[in-house]
Amino acid sequence: MARTPVLAAGGIVLRRDAPQCFAVVRLRKRNEWVLPKGKLDDGETPRAAAEREVLEETGHDVEVHEFLGTLVYDSGGRSKVVHYWRMDAGGKPVRALMSDVREVDWLPLDEALDRLSRGYERAFLENVGPIALQAAANAERERRARARAAAAERRRVQLAEDEPVAGAPVVIDTPANPEAPAGAEIPAVAEASVGTEVTVDAEMPVVVDAPAPAEVPVMAEMSDIAGAPAADASEKSPSSARQIAPVATAVQPIPRKNLIERVRDWLRRAA
Repeated sequence: MARTPVLAAGGIVLRRDAPQCFAVVRLRKRNEWVLPKGKLDDGETPRAAAEREVLEETGHDVEVHEFLGTLVYDSGGRSKVVHYWRMDAGGKPVRALMSDVREVDWLPLDEALDRLSRGYERAFLENVGPIALQAAANAERERRARARAAAAERRRVQLAEDEPVAGAPVVIDTPANPEAPAGAEIPAVAEASVGTEVTVDAEMPVVVDAPAPAEVPVMAEMSDIAGAPAADASEKSPSSARQIAPVATAVQPIPRKNLIERVRDWLRRAA
């Protein structure tokens, strides 16, 4: 009657540093160098068992990747079936080695093949080792490409956030008004359209172009033609348009003939 085969699982473990090296472990009882592996616990899946056994035998936390193959060999009169996955190990160990393992070593593929004590494990690693190296190189290229794409996306988002939003108020620092706080918003000034109604202040004088009078009376430096003394130069003139307007309208133009005659009479009296 055939005996039930022993189910086990392990890993072809590569360290993430360069050059990439394979993990081989040294057993305490037999003093043999083997690939890290171990038996499945009750109810445990092969993949979960492979990750657990590699952690216990190498002390490194690992990331499990693609399945590489199954190795079947005779062990103590029973068949032993070992499933292997490609794994990446972290830089530093996270726990002590289990009691069955004396030490762990990290070697390039050729040196790892020479170090292994069992011929069937050397043959298996010779076949799947190059596949594991190529898969690891492809994964590293993809990781770098994703990192570059993520960096480019972050730069694009940053540039989009830095661009001014259309219609947003423009905020500038202007030294023209020292009383204004720094960064104050400058209100937009709409351009006045042609024909806009203009409101005139009641106290602001309005100058209208009027036709020039036919004859301008001669105002010799005297304030009263009848002989009154000239007004004091220090007397203040009206200060607003409302004060000037009545005076201007009260003065009527004097006919030139009467004015000349009165000037002549005044000159005769003065002589």
